[in-house]
Amino acid sequence: MKTFTAIVRSGKGEFAYWLERLSPVYQSKLGIRLFPGTLNADIGVDYSLPRSGIIRISSEETAPYGGTVNVSIARCRINKLDAFILRTDANENGAGDHPRSVVEIASQFRLRERFMLHDGSSVELELP
Repeated sequence: MKTFTAIVRSGKGEFAYWLERLSPVYQSKLGIRLFPGTLNADIGVDYSLPRSGIIRISSEETAPYGGTVNVSIARCRINKLDAFILRTDANENGAGDHPRSVVEIASQFRLRERFMLHDGSSVELELP
C-alpha cells in the first residue's frame, strides 16, 4: 500500500444510485453492505488500479438490475478505516466523468459523516 493525502471533492451522485440499486450484487461480492454513495478523493496524480487483487463486477451480473457498466474494486484504507476503491472501466481508461487522479471510496459507512468531511477536507488514503 502507498499512502496519499487526498482532497475531498464533490461527485455527481451516480454511484449512490447504483450502489443502492445493485446492493445485492455488491454484498455478494464483498460480504458487506456498502453505504449507497462514494467519497471522491483527489490524490493529485494519475492512479491506476493494480492488476492483481481486483474484484470485478461485470455488466452481465448487474443487467437484471439495469446495470450497464463494468466496475473494478480494490481494497484500500481511508483514515485507517478499511474501505474499497470503486472504479468503472471508463474511469480507469481515462474516459470517465473525472480525471484518474480522483478515486471513489466506498465503505459500509457514510464517510463524510464518519470523518466530518466537506469539499476541500484532507484525508489519508492507503491505496494498493
